[in-house]
Amino acid sequence: MPSHVGTADHILSSPPARADGVALFLDMDGVLAPLAPTPDAVRPVARRTAVLKALETRLEGRVAIVSGRTIAEIDRIADGAMTSASGVHGLERRRRDGSIERGAADKGVARALEAFNAFAAERPGMIVEDKGVAAGLHYRQAPDQAAAAEVLARRLSDETGLTLQPGHMVLELKTPGATKGTALTAFMREPPFQGAAPVMLGDDVTDEDGFRAAAALGGYGVLVGPGRPTAARYRLEDVDAVLTWLEAVVEA
Repeated sequence: MPSHVGTADHILSSPPARADGVALFLDMDGVLAPLAPTPDAVRPVARRTAVLKALETRLEGRVAIVSGRTIAEIDRIADGAMTSASGVHGLERRRRDGSIERGAADKGVARALEAFNAFAAERPGMIVEDKGVAAGLHYRQAPDQAAAAEVLARRLSDETGLTLQPGHMVLELKTPGATKGTALTAFMREPPFQGAAPVMLGDDVTDEDGFRAAAALGGYGVLVGPGRPTAARYRLEDVDAVLTWLEAVVEA
């Protein structure tokens, strides 16, 4: 059952900082990195890179970044510190051995990109992101366009069959069939993750699939940010709290 957080009578506590027998799955934006006005504004940070490298060693490889960003973007922001990674909400996945599997792009993605670009051309501040298997429309710098962007994205989803994936000030239309939950589950079938208890850290609705998948496999989710109804069992306040907790995991 989802836990309802953020109310006076039900606040989720911080997760235990134990490492033995645990596998970590970490979202990027809002979890490992603060949200920024544009996707490119998020850059490598020495503290983050150091803790990710330390986690790889401490957990014997049982750690992966699971993000809506592409694997190429994950590598840029994490400064190449993470071997296992999943991008575009499960549509890309790099295994521990370095091999990569990618879903084929639905033909509707090209149509979505064309429509998003036309929409953005008339509205300053809108940013269109081509992820190959998905199209993103960012409105963080044009918040007054949120309603119009959502109407467009929902119409395109209905017409193309693409999955609409809302995020923090972004709407994505992606090739159907994969989620952060399916990525986590796939990792858990493979070494070195097999047999561990999965722990998923995420901040928005795109991470709920990961929280549920972790719970189904004997682990749990950790919500990052303000309390809200969630399938997560624990909560951390912000990115700094996440990095502090990860450092404690390394030392535990």
